[in-house]
Amino acid sequence: MAASDSAQEQAAPYGGGSAGPKRVRIRHFQQAKRDGVKITGLTSYDHLTAGIFDRAGIDFLLVGDSAGNTVFGYDTTLPVTVDELIPLTRAVARGAKRALVIADLPFGSYETNPREAVHTAIRFMKETGAHAVKLEGGERSAEQIRHIVEAGIPVMAHIGFTPQSEHGLGGHVIQGRGDRGAAQLLRDARAVEEAGAFAVVLEMVPSEAARAVTEALTIPTISVGAGPHCDGQLLVWTDWAGLTTGRIPRFVKQYAQLAQTLEDAANAFREDVSSGEYPAPEHEYE
Repeated sequence: MAASDSAQEQAAPYGGGSAGPKRVRIRHFQQAKRDGVKITGLTSYDHLTAGIFDRAGIDFLLVGDSAGNTVFGYDTTLPVTVDELIPLTRAVARGAKRALVIADLPFGSYETNPREAVHTAIRFMKETGAHAVKLEGGERSAEQIRHIVEAGIPVMAHIGFTPQSEHGLGGHVIQGRGDRGAAQLLRDARAVEEAGAFAVVLEMVPSEAARAVTEALTIPTISVGAGPHCDGQLLVWTDWAGLTTGRIPRFVKQYAQLAQTLEDAANAFREDVSSGEYPAPEHEYE
């Protein structure tokens, strides 16, 4: 929820200050929308990056099922299991002192019925220290969202392009196009809001459709390739840090080139070992 330190302390109790960081809560998302303060989110899958992003003031960390691609090397997010995501979420929760930590419910862990959805959400909350969960789907997932919220667990919804449904959607296809698509997007958004979601991710939708949804809802909208009119932005950290190899989505701005930095460092290390330059005398114990 980006703002200057002084302005943030005056207007936003989630801003922290001299007394130390204050935990971002779901009520602060509502406050940010009301105050026009942009919300920032990144994925994280480990303790070290969670601590770095937390110190940088990122508002929420999503332990996404994108770990299927970035951590486990799967071609899609579909094979990811609850048991794989729980230790990652636990590590992120331990590293975040201020940011809200959100656990992604993987494919196959909530779709069957609301009871299954609640059971999965409870597992994440009990076993990881996460503060909320996220699941995909608009109207089709509204009942699951409602039951999870009634169980006392905050839910971030996810509509538009939903990666877990990529085969049903025909691949990585932009959603919400045209009058019909925009109308369905709005119906999905209203359904998750009415079900009790505290925020909703809009992925890969035209910016004007995202603007219409943002203006229609009382809960914050979080853009993943949905343009500048949403209440916040979320990116996969390995994409914007230049660690991901292969195709980078058009909506990603890269803020670093870590893949090249690490490759250069590994080459330098190999060359130093081969030449005998490492370890040097200063690296030896007496």
